[in-house]
Amino acid sequence: MHYQADPLKILLVDDSLTLRKALSNQLTEQGHQVVEAANAQDALLEFAKFRPDLILLDVVMPGADGYFVARQIRELEAGQWTPIIFLSAKDGDADLWQGIEAGGDDYLTKPVSKVVLTAKLRAMQRLRTMGRRNQEISEELRIANAQLRHLSQTDELTGLLNRRGFDECLLQELRSAQRDQTPLTLILCDIDYFKAFNDKLGHVQGDACLQRVGAILRSVCLRPRDQAARYGGEEFTLVLPHTPKSGAMTYARGLQAVLRQAAITHPGSPFEAKVTLSGGITTCVPDAAATCESLILRADEALYAAKALGRNRFFSFEMQADTTGQVAP
Repeated sequence: MHYQADPLKILLVDDSLTLRKALSNQLTEQGHQVVEAANAQDALLEFAKFRPDLILLDVVMPGADGYFVARQIRELEAGQWTPIIFLSAKDGDADLWQGIEAGGDDYLTKPVSKVVLTAKLRAMQRLRTMGRRNQEISEELRIANAQLRHLSQTDELTGLLNRRGFDECLLQELRSAQRDQTPLTLILCDIDYFKAFNDKLGHVQGDACLQRVGAILRSVCLRPRDQAARYGGEEFTLVLPHTPKSGAMTYARGLQAVLRQAAITHPGSPFEAKVTLSGGITTCVPDAAATCESLILRADEALYAAKALGRNRFFSFEMQADTTGQVAP
């Protein structure tokens, strides 16, 4: 596998000016960008400002030593990890152990071999390249999973949530309403006499009608959490969080007004040969016993009542009336 050896940003920390300059020149000749620090305080300041790819850190310095600097850097990184290579004249096992415990990744003895240091830097470059590629792959997978999730929850014809997406949305909003004790409205509606529409105009025009109705339902979802979904066939749903029963009835009347203005031709409908909707509304502040199934059943019963009252209307059990003002028998 080929690795592109991009230059490294290196923080070089050593109290010896002579050694710093020698190493700095060597690193610069290899194309790396180097920032120097002579003590622990300067090292921490430069780390915060420079954000290096690698730190070459002297162990023995006046005041705080390199182990202290390494521990401070690990605390500053907050989940990140910058490789640290210690530089020291000490080469005992205990020194190596102490360096690793302090947060170091490698340990080079002084005087530093140019060949060994170059090899270490090349290894760090490869690791950085691999790390970046892993991050890219992770991001690509995240985007792909998000796209797959969107596709699995989206109705292909209308672009609304499909039944799976609706189920998840309703469950989420039900739990939220239960937790916060806020009103939740569910509307279940379908296109009046849609079979007659398909019989007269054909299924291609029927699909176009479903798309237009879907677009209207999407357009009336004005708040971020309002959601329209295609429940199946010519049936649609609207999930309206924070919507009381009076607001739900007003909302339904507004939807009917938008639909009338669209004036979608329906030669099989008795309502001025235009597409209309019948809908059932249920609203509640759900208690712990409420379920998605109970809400859907209640909305479905209200939809049946709207059809029984003559269609082209939305009926609410909670209001005991429909959008025409007719009271339930």
